[in-house]
Amino acid sequence: MNEITRIGMDTSKHIFQLHGVDGDEQPVLRRKLRRREMIAFFEKLAPTRVAIEACGASHHWARLLSGFGHEVQLIAPQLVKPYVKRGKNDAADAEALCEAMSRPTMRFVPVKTAEQQAALMLVGLRDRLVRNRTQLANAIRGYAAEFGLAGASGITHVPALLARIEADVALPSLARELFAMQAAEYAQVQAKLAVVEAKLLAWHRADERSRRLAGIPGIGPIGATLLTMKTPAPEAFRSGRQFAAWIGLTPKDHSTAGKARPGVITRAGDEALRSVLVVGATALIRRVREGRSRDGHRFAAWVQDLLRRKPPKLVAVALANKLARIAWKLMITGESFAGRPAPAAAGAV
Repeated sequence: MNEITRIGMDTSKHIFQLHGVDGDEQPVLRRKLRRREMIAFFEKLAPTRVAIEACGASHHWARLLSGFGHEVQLIAPQLVKPYVKRGKNDAADAEALCEAMSRPTMRFVPVKTAEQQAALMLVGLRDRLVRNRTQLANAIRGYAAEFGLAGASGITHVPALLARIEADVALPSLARELFAMQAAEYAQVQAKLAVVEAKLLAWHRADERSRRLAGIPGIGPIGATLLTMKTPAPEAFRSGRQFAAWIGLTPKDHSTAGKARPGVITRAGDEALRSVLVVGATALIRRVREGRSRDGHRFAAWVQDLLRRKPPKLVAVALANKLARIAWKLMITGESFAGRPAPAAAGAV
């Protein structure tokens, strides 16, 4: 067998399809291996380049193969698809990966460390708990309304509604029992959410970059933590605009014949990251409109001018785009917003 210069590997839970080429771009490896066989194969193979489609377990395999001396590159699935010649099978996908990684302009996904993935579990768990809490609160409010107990919208009003339910002796015993079960479940979710958010805040306080990003108006501890966790390699982006485009905050392009036709935002990036930036921008706009823009004074005039010409939601997206660009700049340069020094880590614990 000629020396293998690069390998595309299609992964699954148990089966791994390999496609390798030599220096003359001729296929010299087409093999289907099970998990243990794949690990043993790469452990014995001379160091080479390996491409894996970015997915749930791809970061684990990238770290493992890198430990064997190989150069592992992760590619987003949508960038691999154009290189699939025909049909959909493991061999075709592995060959497409091998071809895609050879393109000089190909973009690769940074490999996350195990610690970064563990930190992202905090974010995912918090999102799930927030969804569970919202679903439970809506259920309690809906059931209470069926018995004539109207409750105001919002999480902050749930405890008062539960107290009214408990005090209502006219409710049937079965309804009281079921409401008590839901109240206990709601309390458990709240307690778990408090623990997770405390861990997130501790992570934020211990990370220098996250503390700097929190100084940007509209980006609080949660937004700064998400930006830090989900952007392990900000230097991979050439500009702030490219970073904003990666998050999905730039308009779709439908230009032709020299005529620019921008559309709605692409929404092509990380939904959680885009959401926290838009929510932060919305809160900042509200403070500007109410005259409480002390921390957003640098954006106040720009926001007010834009609000006179554009709908508030469009302004929120535009401001989120601006916040993303500022965040990228601070991550690249190591500066703090408005030249203020980054907070010390002394208060982190």
